[in-house]
Amino acid sequence: EAIEAGRLPGLAGYEGIRPEVKYGQNSRIDLLLTGAGLPPCYVEVKNVTAAVAGGVGYFPDAVTARGARHLEEMAAMVAQGARALLVFCVQRDDVREVRPADHIDPVYGATLRQALARGVQVAALGARVTPAAITLERLLPVSC
Repeated sequence: EAIEAGRLPGLAGYEGIRPEVKYGQNSRIDLLLTGAGLPPCYVEVKNVTAAVAGGVGYFPDAVTARGARHLEEMAAMVAQGARALLVFCVQRDDVREVRPADHIDPVYGATLRQALARGVQVAALGARVTPAAITLERLLPVSC
């Protein structure tokens, strides 16, 4: 819904959205975006649950070798001419910025920075949570 509503900059023109597409070495990407004349865009969504006072949200909240592998596979897709976007979904009102949780999983943090250097893009969307809906509506900064 956030992609279709244009809440993630740079994704205009992607008309096809396919969930859970197999790619890489035995992985699945959350969303594969396609559009006429555009390179495919591999989108991985991660839920940010950890936060500290001061509005900083962290990912991951536990060691995640799988998460690091996803970043490596996304970077490999970029090397093949595709786009790759990691989206942090923040369902907390107290988070104003997202950072890698190097204090929890330094390997993930290092892998994220390497993936960014290889062309993987990153964005964070803050949600408005109500009893009726969860709406991703605010773009948050990501500091790596």
